[in-house]
Amino acid sequence: MTSAQVKIGGKTERLDKQLGKGGEGDVYALVGRGDCAVKIYKSELRGSRENKVRAMIDGRLAGETTLVAFPSEVVTDASGNFLGFTMRLVAGYRALHELYSPKSRKMHFPKADYRFLVRVAQNVARAVATVHQAGCIIGDLNHSGVLVGQDATVALIDADSFQFSLKGCSYPCVVGTEDFTPPELHGGSLAKVTRTQAHDNFGLAVAIFQLLAMGKHPYAGRYNGPDLSLGQSIAQNRFAFSVVRRSETRTTPPPGSVLLADYPGSIAAALEAAFGLTPSSRPDPATWVSLLQGLETGLRRCADVPTHYFPGSATSCLWCRLASQSGVEMFPQGLVVGTVPLAGPFDLERVWAAIRALRLPMPDEVLPVWSGTIAAPSVAVTQAKGRRHDPAILGGVAFLIAIIGCVFAPKAALLWGGLGLFGLVRVFSTDKVDSTPFRKAYQDSDSKVRLASQAYLQRIGLREMHILRADLEDAVIRYRQGEEGLARALNQLKLTREQRQRAVFLDRFLIRRASIPGIGAGRTATLASFGIETAADITASAVRAVPGFGEELTAKMLAWRQGHEGKFRYNVTSDPSDLQAEQSTRVAFATKQIELQRKIQSGLAALHAAIPRSVSAKNAPDQALMQALQERAIAEYDCAALGISVPAPAAVSIDIPKRTQIQPSRAQPTPVIPRSLVSTTTRSFATNSCPSCGASMVRRTARKGKHSGSQFWGCSKFPACKGTRS
Repeated sequence: MTSAQVKIGGKTERLDKQLGKGGEGDVYALVGRGDCAVKIYKSELRGSRENKVRAMIDGRLAGETTLVAFPSEVVTDASGNFLGFTMRLVAGYRALHELYSPKSRKMHFPKADYRFLVRVAQNVARAVATVHQAGCIIGDLNHSGVLVGQDATVALIDADSFQFSLKGCSYPCVVGTEDFTPPELHGGSLAKVTRTQAHDNFGLAVAIFQLLAMGKHPYAGRYNGPDLSLGQSIAQNRFAFSVVRRSETRTTPPPGSVLLADYPGSIAAALEAAFGLTPSSRPDPATWVSLLQGLETGLRRCADVPTHYFPGSATSCLWCRLASQSGVEMFPQGLVVGTVPLAGPFDLERVWAAIRALRLPMPDEVLPVWSGTIAAPSVAVTQAKGRRHDPAILGGVAFLIAIIGCVFAPKAALLWGGLGLFGLVRVFSTDKVDSTPFRKAYQDSDSKVRLASQAYLQRIGLREMHILRADLEDAVIRYRQGEEGLARALNQLKLTREQRQRAVFLDRFLIRRASIPGIGAGRTATLASFGIETAADITASAVRAVPGFGEELTAKMLAWRQGHEGKFRYNVTSDPSDLQAEQSTRVAFATKQIELQRKIQSGLAALHAAIPRSVSAKNAPDQALMQALQERAIAEYDCAALGISVPAPAAVSIDIPKRTQIQPSRAQPTPVIPRSLVSTTTRSFATNSCPSCGASMVRRTARKGKHSGSQFWGCSKFPACKGTRS
């Protein structure tokens, strides 16, 4: 059709190059009109499309907004037969999925960061709002009909499919895209449905979610049951990321996904409503604009990767987390030769010596001690002692009665003799005190002391200090291993050069643009949600792990990849990609070393400040703990007054999380990490006593011998006692 003549507004115009090809027709540029494009319908569709297009033009929708490419003029052939329409030419824009899809974004929007995506999401909502204000319903809102410019502006195309009414005549939207169709419309004929704004609000929410979640589809998850297609998941309202309806959806997000908890509560609540059970509760475009403006305002910049911007409500950088989980960098840094970040002055050996010299306090050194006095046993002790002498009193009374009986009734001497004997026995015997309640009182009070002590240690941060000390020792090992690790990584780049070239080659072939039998829009969206976007991502195991992909579909995917892989040719000559790969590796290692420097320096400073603070806290005792200590002292005094033995006080311990010990580099001197800090789950300081004399142990550093520089536990009474423990 190129160079063919058409009539527009009674004037003859010539079609220029073809700009696009679709299921309904083709789009062309116009010679001499750089701001205009023409859509020419396929001949069999012209009769069914003419009335709707003419009504849209009569309704002057093209003048309502510049955000939508509405039909503006009728296009006919020389005989006046309807061919199609003109519309605003949207040049230099890319389909929305090219932005939210990580690999496409690197190609088509290399400078886009998360701020850009959030701004685009706002503009998509604004564009949808203008359609509704014009009295139309989009109906088939999908990512192919939303175009994005390099300046984050948005334009909607395929406007001739919108639902529209004029002068009592209704022109429906008869098409739909599975992954953007709301649950209530799945399974029915779209040609017979009157679309509503609530239907558009669903499609808008899908587009926004995919922008915010790096291309993950909200319904593409792993269902706890038989595999479901994406359409089935939508129809059954199984929002994979839902927190509120998690038990109902029985679906979990794909690996390496952002979560609703990473976003402000208002955004999470809006997404729950958008993909909930009530269509009328879906947020409208204006609501989304407001929410997304708030999200954009609250974005924070990552301290480690300058291209990472993430929601301020998240506890840490989302993109660093996802990169560590999936190995995919969502927002890579633009690299320039010679721009490897440099660390400031850092004397590792001096810092390590300072860390080794630190002596962290033990619980018994920081726990307050009750030093009060107890004037007398408790009332319970007095009562117990009184009850203990009751038998002697009873015996004395019986003996006295026996004497009187013998005097006044001698004939019953046998009876009085027995009574007197009983009295004498009771006089010289006392009952034992029941120790059970006193032992229990002591045990209960000791338990209260232990709990109050642990709470006190938590408040002064003793556990955190020991964890931080172990973390610093780990960081020192990692820092020492840095240079050797960089050398290994650079050598690995040389060994994997052909593999990297093949991956770069296969990454050019996007599944979304391919024609693979059985792989439609829904399955393509599911594959992307599980990290499979290009031919390079396709492996048998990766595809089989995607819900709904059995052996047949896996074989088709592999065949498509192999078809492209057969065209790959290895280039032995060094090229810019080699320099970029090396540069990227150096930047990654340098960034990690700088991060470790900051961690070691700030951690050491934190320990220096925390140690004296924890010790000085003993001078301002905790009231709850002092009360518990007093109660235990009273209970112990009561037991002693009654001659009741009690067990030693229970050990007060703090838990140190178990950590995986880092294997030190053989080429570097390495710090010795005490096993007590690294390989045990619970460390009981109350039992940290000298095996020789029982005194408390302290950390010491060996000054000579093969273990010089290593730390060990030594008796606090050294040199009088030379007991040690590793």
